[in-house]
Amino acid sequence: MKWTKFSLETTTEAVDLVSSMLHDIGIEGIEIHDKVPLSEDDKKQMFVDILPIQEEDDGTAEVSFYIDTEEDSDKVLVKVREGLNELSQFVSLGSCEITVSETQDLDWVNNWKQYFKPFRVDDTIVIKPTWETLEDQKENDLVIEIDPGTAFGTGSHETTKLCILGLKKVMKQDAVLLDAGTGSGILAIIAKKLGAKEVLGIDIDPHATEVAIENSKINHLMIKEGDLSFITGNIIEDGGIRERIGKEKYDIVVANILADVIIPLSDVIGENLKPGGIFISSGIINTKEDAVKEALLKNDFIIEETNHMGDWVSFVAKKK
Repeated sequence: MKWTKFSLETTTEAVDLVSSMLHDIGIEGIEIHDKVPLSEDDKKQMFVDILPIQEEDDGTAEVSFYIDTEEDSDKVLVKVREGLNELSQFVSLGSCEITVSETQDLDWVNNWKQYFKPFRVDDTIVIKPTWETLEDQKENDLVIEIDPGTAFGTGSHETTKLCILGLKKVMKQDAVLLDAGTGSGILAIIAKKLGAKEVLGIDIDPHATEVAIENSKINHLMIKEGDLSFITGNIIEDGGIRERIGKEKYDIVVANILADVIIPLSDVIGENLKPGGIFISSGIINTKEDAVKEALLKNDFIIEETNHMGDWVSFVAKKK
């Protein structure tokens, strides 16, 4: 399907009002590109180890919107111009220059799905997107179905694979496990399927919590406190959360996040691990391996394994 893309030059100050105006005249999908620095909250919710380099904020922004090529774009643009004229009485809109280009297959949410195919983590664990068909399933396969939506975690990234393989090594029947930064819930689901007695997933993003619950149901797992459950909260900064989920309760904690989160997490997660409990951390770019290792050792963890895959590192550590 072909679409016409219109890119409007405006100001950072006007972005919200322009976006609202476009929505009011029936334009549902827009893209915003600005140079506003990331807030600390933004950084905490970005699942990357190296933050993007941003241009210096000069107060300008670009708002793009799309119109089906079969629609009368001239009529739509008349409404846009009228809306901009009205807004100009209240806020500086900048140049308001509109450039036009053509694009195809407009689907921001779902286009990525064409690249997510069923794959094997090892000889027995298979990750399958819900919309795909598994053609080579073996009798003893543990098949995990995932629809991550916009939450992090398809299982295909090296960091998640490292966590899954580490988890499979240390998992014992009736283990109590905490998945810190659960994302799509994939590690929590696998832990439950591997025989964990009790699994709790926690994430700072409420959307991730919702996705993890839905993925658990897809995999025929019941959501029940004391069995498999998910909550939203900041385990690093909120001592009340750490108290609530249980001190020295967990046999295993898995954290597939990023180095700059694992380092402060290692300062506090010992409160929730049993003595001798296992802390599996991943999402660590190799340039930050030494920093994470230093943090683990400083916080009385014994590093039992250091595993690498591509540019990524995972530690399997034991609480003294």
